Amino acid sequence: MARADEHAGPTRAIGSSLANLGDRVSGTGLTVLAVGITVITLAGVAATSAEHDLVGDVCQVVVGGIALFAVRFAASWRSLCRRSAEDATELLDIVDEMGAIVAVRDAEGRYLLVNREFEQVLGTDRSQVLGGRHQELFPDINPETVLAHDHKALTQGTPVQTQDTVNHVDGPHTYFTVRHPVADRSGRIYAVCGISTDITDLMRAEGEVRRLVAGLEQRVRERTADLEASTREIDAFTYSVSHDLRTPLRALSGFSEILLEDHADQLDQVGRDYLDRVRRATERMSGTIDALLDLSHVARSELELGPIDLGELARGVLADLRAAEPEREVEADVAALPVVGDARLLGLAIQNLVSNAWKFTADRSPGRIGLGIRVSRGESAYYVQDNGTGFDMQYADKLFAPFQRLHGARFPGTGIGLAVVERVIARHGGRVWAESTSGQGATFYFTLEPEAPAEPEGPSGQ
Repeated sequence: MARADEHAGPTRAIGSSLANLGDRVSGTGLTVLAVGITVITLAGVAATSAEHDLVGDVCQVVVGGIALFAVRFAASWRSLCRRSAEDATELLDIVDEMGAIVAVRDAEGRYLLVNREFEQVLGTDRSQVLGGRHQELFPDINPETVLAHDHKALTQGTPVQTQDTVNHVDGPHTYFTVRHPVADRSGRIYAVCGISTDITDLMRAEGEVRRLVAGLEQRVRERTADLEASTREIDAFTYSVSHDLRTPLRALSGFSEILLEDHADQLDQVGRDYLDRVRRATERMSGTIDALLDLSHVARSELELGPIDLGELARGVLADLRAAEPEREVEADVAALPVVGDARLLGLAIQNLVSNAWKFTADRSPGRIGLGIRVSRGESAYYVQDNGTGFDMQYADKLFAPFQRLHGARFPGTGIGLAVVERVIARHGGRVWAESTSGQGATFYFTLEPEAPAEPEGPSGQ
C-alpha cells in the first residue's frame, strides 16, 4: 500500500463534495444534449419528408432512435446520481449522529471531514474548519503531538491508539483516539480518520476505584494485623487450656479415685456419691476442653486436600461405638461416598454426626443410622440420618451454635460437636442443615466443594 508522501494530490473537503454530489453529477447536461439532438432530428425529418428521399428518411430515423436512447440514458443516469447523493447524505448523517468525535485530516494537517460532535466540542462550524490546517485552526490543542500521531498512522499504514486531552468548560476531558489510515482506490494513503471517544467519566471512575482499592488494602492490612493479634491470643488460650487447665482437672480426678479406692470404708454412701460426681464432672470438663480445642483447630488449621471415602470414615466410627456399647442393637446402612477434602477435619465432622445419631437412638430398638447422598432443597447433598429422638424444627437455628443443647442433660454431650461440624463443612466451601420431626428421628445434610457430590445412591428411606 502506498504511503501518503509517495504521491501528491489535490486536497478536497470530503464532507462538502459528498453533500453536493447530486448537484454536480445530476445528468442535466446529458438530458439537454439528448433533447437538442431529438429536436434537430425531428426538424431534419420535417425538412426532408417532402422530397421522400428514402436514404435521408432512414438516416433521420436512425439519428432519432439514437436521440431517444440518449434521453433514456440521461434519465437513468440522473436517477442513479440522485440515489448516490442520497446515500452519501445518509452516511454523513450517520457520522454526525455518532457520539464520538470524527475528523479526517490529510498529510498536511488539513481537515477534509468533521462531524457534528467535533463542532460541539470545539465550538466551531465545519464550514470554517474544512480545508484549514489543524496547527493554524487549533494552536492550543497540541499541534505537534497531534500531527506526529497522524504521521505515524500515515507512514505505518496501521491504526494508532492515543489518549488526548481537550479543555472543556467544566475542565479537561480525556479522549481515547484511534487514528485509521485512509487510502484511495489505488491504495495510496492520503489521509487519517480519527475517532475520539470521551472517557473522562471512565477515568474518573477508575481513579475512584483506585482510591477505594487503596483504602481497602489499608483496611485489609489493619484487619490482618488484628487477626494476627487474635491468633496469638488464641494460641495463648489454647496453650493455657491444653496445659494449665488439664493439670488441676487431672489432680481432681486422680485424688477422687484414690479416695474412692483407698478410703471408701471411711466414707458413707453420700460421701462416695459426692466423689463420684466430682470425678464425672472432671471427665465432662475434660471432654469440653477437647471439644473447644477441636473447634479452635478447625478454624485455624490449613486444609490438606486429598481423596477420601466418607462411608469408610463412618464405618470406622460405628465400629468404635459398637465396641464401647456391644449391647446396643443398631442397624447401619452406609454407602461408599468418595470425595476430595481434608481427611482429618472431615473425619472429625463424620465422627460428630455419627456419634450424635448413635447417642439419640439410645432408646430405640433397633436404632437405625444411614449415610448416603440424595437431593434436598433442590441440590444433591450428603446426609446422616437416624430414627432417634429428633428435635423441634423451630429450634433448628440453634443447632450449630456452641453450647446449645436442645435436649438438656437428658443426653450426654458438650454442645460443641455440631458447631465443629458446621465449621468443618464451611472450611470445605459447603453448608450444613438439618430436618427433623420431634420423636421421629433427624437427618443432617451437608454439601462439599470444590468437588460436587456424586450421583445419589445408597439408603434413601427414613
